[in-house]
Amino acid sequence: MARRGLALAAPLAGFLLVFFVVPIGWLLSLAVREAEVPRALPRTLQALAGWHAEQLLPAPLFGAFAEDIVAARAASTLADAARRLNYEVNGVRSTLMRAAREVAAAPAGTAFDAAFFQGVDPTLASPAFFAAVQRARGPVSSYYLLASVDLVRNAQGGVERAAEGNRIYLDVLLRTLAISASVTLLCLAMGFPVALLLTQVREQTADWLLVLVLLPFWTSLLVRTASWVVVLQKEGMVNSLLLKLGLISEPLTLIYNRTGVLVAMTHVLLPFMILPLYTVLKAIPPQYMRAAASLGAPPAVAFVRVFLPLAAPGVAAGSLMVFILALGYYITPALVGGGSDQMLSYFVATYTTDTGNWGLAAALGLLMLGTTLVLYAAAHRLSGGRVMAMG
Repeated sequence: MARRGLALAAPLAGFLLVFFVVPIGWLLSLAVREAEVPRALPRTLQALAGWHAEQLLPAPLFGAFAEDIVAARAASTLADAARRLNYEVNGVRSTLMRAAREVAAAPAGTAFDAAFFQGVDPTLASPAFFAAVQRARGPVSSYYLLASVDLVRNAQGGVERAAEGNRIYLDVLLRTLAISASVTLLCLAMGFPVALLLTQVREQTADWLLVLVLLPFWTSLLVRTASWVVVLQKEGMVNSLLLKLGLISEPLTLIYNRTGVLVAMTHVLLPFMILPLYTVLKAIPPQYMRAAASLGAPPAVAFVRVFLPLAAPGVAAGSLMVFILALGYYITPALVGGGSDQMLSYFVATYTTDTGNWGLAAALGLLMLGTTLVLYAAAHRLSGGRVMAMG
């Protein structure tokens, strides 16, 4: 029987392994892998072996460097290495490509020394540039992981905070956590009464109410988000109604800011709060509340001391589900939020599709995954294992 079960589960397990686990693992591995510079500049790295940033550059270095950039240009690997080095040494990408052209066009017998590269660009003859080359020698490095938390390595190899203008990712992470927590609280405040109502009405009425709860699942996320753009704009339904009622004198700014993000995300994620809550609340015997009342407990006291502790697993499961889903949201903040409301997933998508900086995208994705696992472990510990049981 066990073998038959394993045989039935094998296709699904294989599918998940090939199309889910392996691609995600490969992408996350880019956060620590260094392949571009070792592939393009092998002789340069060999010449730098044992060199330290406070020492003079070794004499054979520039000849090896000249050979490497010409060969890498011909093999189409120089552009990737130049892009990687440009992350640490600003502007070096274009100068490195120009240096490769000038070395290739140089007449026979040209001495490729520090003076030659000084004439192309002083950066290419500086210890700071070759220190960056050495840090990217691979096969693994912590560059992208450090960058994802606003840290860098200095010329001596020590870790320090990034320059003031480059410290963005910790702020983005805190913003992502704040938005996710706000959406979770809003969903809990609106979802708990609905879930409680579903347990109090007749079964036929509860079925119809559940249809309304599930209705957002049957509509595209993009359509729902675009609808909020129409509803919340200055000429939209909400502002028009408030103006007609005389509650405001001019239209409110409800879109392309934090308000629009919270409203749209709460609408999308509310069912994920209601369904776990409803499952738990429905299983609470009504006799418990009647017993508390018969012992003299007022309704409010009975609710707080009897009903809420029994409902805690549903609250924990629903809150955790909404919070984790909100952490990875991209489309909704991108469409209805402003520049200061974009979440961490926006930067992951930008670095993946626009700039091609897959290493930093993988590091930010790893940061999101680590944050999710830490929060899940904390919720599991605080709930005494009830979150795991609900999952």
